[in-house]
Amino acid sequence: MRSSGRNSRGSGSGSGGNNYRGAGNRRDEQQQRAGRPRPEERRYDVGGGPQAGPGPKAGPKGGSQGGPKGGSQGGPKSGGPKGGTSKSGAPKGVGGRGRKPNAPARPREYEAQMEERNRARHDKPRIALPKTFGEVEGERLQKVLARAGMGSRRACEELIDQARVEVNGKIVTEQGLRVDPEKDEIKVDGLTVATQSYLFFALNKPAGVVSTMEDPDGRQCLGDYVTNRETRLFHVGRLDTETEGIILLTNHGELAHRLTHPRYGVKKTYLAAIQGPLPRDLGKRLKSGIELEDGYARADHFRVVQNTGKNYLVEVSLHEGRKHIVRRMLAEAGFPVDKLVRTAFGPIALGDQKSGWLRRMTNTEVGMLMREVEL
Repeated sequence: MRSSGRNSRGSGSGSGGNNYRGAGNRRDEQQQRAGRPRPEERRYDVGGGPQAGPGPKAGPKGGSQGGPKGGSQGGPKSGGPKGGTSKSGAPKGVGGRGRKPNAPARPREYEAQMEERNRARHDKPRIALPKTFGEVEGERLQKVLARAGMGSRRACEELIDQARVEVNGKIVTEQGLRVDPEKDEIKVDGLTVATQSYLFFALNKPAGVVSTMEDPDGRQCLGDYVTNRETRLFHVGRLDTETEGIILLTNHGELAHRLTHPRYGVKKTYLAAIQGPLPRDLGKRLKSGIELEDGYARADHFRVVQNTGKNYLVEVSLHEGRKHIVRRMLAEAGFPVDKLVRTAFGPIALGDQKSGWLRRMTNTEVGMLMREVEL
C-alpha cells in the first residue's frame, strides 16, 4: 500500500511536469510561428557597428521579423529602444542618415541665437491704437468740482443735471465731461470755480503789524501768519501799521493785480472812530470830493453807524487805494481818525473773524472776487 501511494504521487508529479514542459513547448512554437524569438534568443543592437551575430531577418519598415511597424525585436511592449531599428539594424537616429555617433553638442550661444530668431519670427508688432482707445485726457467734471469744495461727487452731479455748471461759457447738461483744470474756465451759478492750485486767505490784521511779508527791521509782519505754507503767498494791497481789518493773501498774481488796479474800482469799506459833533453835510462833502496833496479823493458811500455823545463811528466806502486815503480825507474835513478798521474788501466781509485769525476763503467768495474783476 505504501509503495503504491508513493508511486501514485510520483506519477502525478511526473505527469504535471510533463504538462508544464508541454505548455512551455507549445508557447515557444506559437512565438516561432508568429515570428518572435524565444526570450533567451532576444538581443538589442544599440550600437552603430556591425551586429555581433546573425539575428532574425529585419521586417518591413524598420521592424524586426514579423513585428509591427517601428517595433523592436521583442514585440510592442518589450524593453527595446523607442522608435524601432533602422534597416541596417541600428536604432533610428543612431548611425545611417541620423546624427553621427559621438557628434559634438551645439554651443549654448548658437542655441540662444536660434531661440532669439524664433521669438523674433513670432513676435507681432504692437498695433497703434487710435487716441480714443488710449489714455483719456482730463478729469471728470464732477471730480474737479468736488475737489474744489463744491460738495460730494453726487452733489456735483446734481449741479450738472440742474444746468448750473458751465465750462468755457457753455452750460453742461451731460455727465462725464472731461476738463483740464489748468486751462478750462469752470463756473457754477455764474461764479468761477478755483480749480487750479491757487490759495486764497483772509487775515484780520491786528494793529501794529506791518503790511509786508518780510520786514528787515524784525517787526511783526504778515509773513509771520503764513510761515508754515509751502507755497509763497503775497498780500493784496496794503493797510498802514495802525489800521486793522481784512487783508487778502494769495498766490494768484493776476487776481491780486486786478483787485488793486484803479481800472476795476474794487470797493473797500472802513469803520472810523472820530470825535463830533458832525455837520449834516459831511457825507455830501466826502462824496463830492476832498482836495488832497495828490489830487481829489471821493467817497462812494458815507453813513453814521453809532453815536455816543461826541464819539462817532462812521462807515466810509471808496474804490481808491491811495496811501492813508481815509485818514487824510477825514482829517482834511476836520475830523482826525482815532481808530480805523477795514471791514470789507470788495464782496469779502470781515464778519466776526477775530483779530489775528487767518481763514481760507470759500470757493464762492473766490468766485465773487473773480467776477468783480472780470476773471
